Amino acid sequence: MGQASEPAQSGNILRGEEDARQANFLELFFDLVLVFALLGVVSRMVPDLLSNNVRQQWLSLPYTIVLALPLLWLWTTTAYITSRFDCRNRWIQLLVLASAFGLLIMATSLPYEFEARGASFAVVYVLLHVGRPLLLRPLLREHEEVRALYTRLALWASVSGPIWLSGAVMHGNHRVALWLIAITVDLVVAQFSWPIPGLRRPAISGWGMASTRHLPERYQQLLLIALGETVVSIGVTYAKHPATLATTAALVITFVSSVLIWRFYFYRAGQVLAEAVAMSTNREVAGRTAGAAHVLMVLGIVAAATGSEIVLAHPGGRSQLAWLAIILGGPAVFLLGRIRLERIVFNRLALRRVVGIAALALLAPPLVFGPPLLAASAAAVVLLGVAVADALHAAGRPPETPSPSA
Repeated sequence: MGQASEPAQSGNILRGEEDARQANFLELFFDLVLVFALLGVVSRMVPDLLSNNVRQQWLSLPYTIVLALPLLWLWTTTAYITSRFDCRNRWIQLLVLASAFGLLIMATSLPYEFEARGASFAVVYVLLHVGRPLLLRPLLREHEEVRALYTRLALWASVSGPIWLSGAVMHGNHRVALWLIAITVDLVVAQFSWPIPGLRRPAISGWGMASTRHLPERYQQLLLIALGETVVSIGVTYAKHPATLATTAALVITFVSSVLIWRFYFYRAGQVLAEAVAMSTNREVAGRTAGAAHVLMVLGIVAAATGSEIVLAHPGGRSQLAWLAIILGGPAVFLLGRIRLERIVFNRLALRRVVGIAALALLAPPLVFGPPLLAASAAAVVLLGVAVADALHAAGRPPETPSPSA
């Protein structure tokens, strides 16, 4: 995992298959900043959900999306940069460190009401997504196809950038609405490989995996980061409240749910993702779908972590509808992403997870009349039921081998 002391030259700025097998220390340092950023998202959302203003409670849900998605998209684009380029190159090191600092600045704006320092969230995001491709272009004179790809990225970043910056000068719901439009543009054009009318599509795909192991391992680390943030947030919240029977029960239930989510990911699709990519006949499709699946799963984990803090803060009393949307919706969104991952790795629809999502939806109406602790317990029971169904399905059979869809 270590890096050589001699920097790579611009001519060999691209990494080879043999150089892109494991995450290096620079990437792991970048991941540390993401932990802080995801904690900031949860900390920003919980006070809104706990407020007495029902409208503010419901508005916190799109806030979660508009805050978490840009952070995850920045992580994803950085992961593809470090997978494609040699991190021994001083310019690539500078670019990743600048991305880490930018992510840190974005995270520090999260505790605010998007009025005092919230604009820095969008400004830094735009600077990174426009500036990084522009920095890479002169380094890629000997790699014309890769250079054309990053030209497309820069052009589309300059299209969504004004929307981000327009939101930065707005306030309240207008800002959130513009930022939702901007992140939607960023994600949709990425799914179509940043098409530019009149320009030939480059032979190099933005979603192609240079290594069959590097990006799958980075995605595994992303899931562990999100789960680590969940454990930290529930531990800190529990420490802030009296250790009553109800709060202790909430701690146990939320921790068990986190363990089950970890188990769902790594057994078995997440564990053999690298093998599935290696067997895939179309790494572009595999990379694009895997990225979308992991973003969905992390969004679900972040929502589940927010719900865990709600349960720990208010285990008793009657549940608010917005609380139920987070407590039950977080595991449901994770299962939805996990379904997409299973489609990539095993080319099938995971019916047990579909049943789990349906059960979470059907439980919501009656749980309105119960306390948040009951809702968290119900979500844990559903997750446990899916895990037991997985275990029964796998009992007595050899470990399943990948059969990728692409």
